[in-house]
Amino acid sequence: MQNGFYAATGGMVTQFNRLDVISNNLANTNTNAFKRDDIVVGDFLRLYEEAKRELPLENHTRDASKFLNRTLNRVPIVVEEYTDMSIGSFNKTENPLDLALSNQNAFFAIQTPNGIRYTRDGAFSLNNDGILVTKQGFPVLSSEGIDESGFININLSNNNIEISKDGSIYIRELDNANIGNPEPIGMIAVVNFINPKYLKKVGNNLYELPQDKLNERQNINNANILMSGFIEKSNINPVNEMTNLISTNRLVDMYSKVMKTHQDDLNNEAITKLAYKQA
Repeated sequence: MQNGFYAATGGMVTQFNRLDVISNNLANTNTNAFKRDDIVVGDFLRLYEEAKRELPLENHTRDASKFLNRTLNRVPIVVEEYTDMSIGSFNKTENPLDLALSNQNAFFAIQTPNGIRYTRDGAFSLNNDGILVTKQGFPVLSSEGIDESGFININLSNNNIEISKDGSIYIRELDNANIGNPEPIGMIAVVNFINPKYLKKVGNNLYELPQDKLNERQNINNANILMSGFIEKSNINPVNEMTNLISTNRLVDMYSKVMKTHQDDLNNEAITKLAYKQA
């Protein structure tokens, strides 16, 4: 049994997974508020240590499981994939419906056909019914109606919209009589999570929180973290990602050569020598 072949195969598969992650990061360099992903590489020993007592062995002994798995203990595997939630740079747009969050553990609540989802992409607009929506047309939820699908309806006819740092929305009439009296019409739902690691990317720059983890969600009130007229950019550093892409491609090439050496050269040598000795 050629232990090195297993290690090289595991290493190559691991680097293929890393290539997928890096490629997705680069593809979303210009996606508003996109958060880069990365992986943690470990070895099989970690899984073996956690599950060796439950392996389907006749005696269920530690020694037996160690003997059967020792050739795989150091094979590289993807231990974990995680999202870097650090804040990206802010781009000033002067559009009051463009919103950014200055706290990395803060999200807008969005109503989708599949339930409530969360996003940091605050490039909002009004649909034909005057409802505040995302680029995909999903309504933005209000803080008062986050659990009752309460939408935000804004009438811009002869009005000016103002959104404060705590998410409160005001309408200011442009006629001289009422221009100094902004009227509050609602508040945008901004939430955070006790442990953001439970959030899962589901496409369209949205995150999902599992139903059994809803107690992790908290409404943010009067936090003064909302910036109107700004858009958060992705936290992708293209130079770093390209460097990672090049180094990962080199590792794939290296592992490929190691596998070829085991399959062709070492096997051929072993067969030749064994055949010579038998003769």
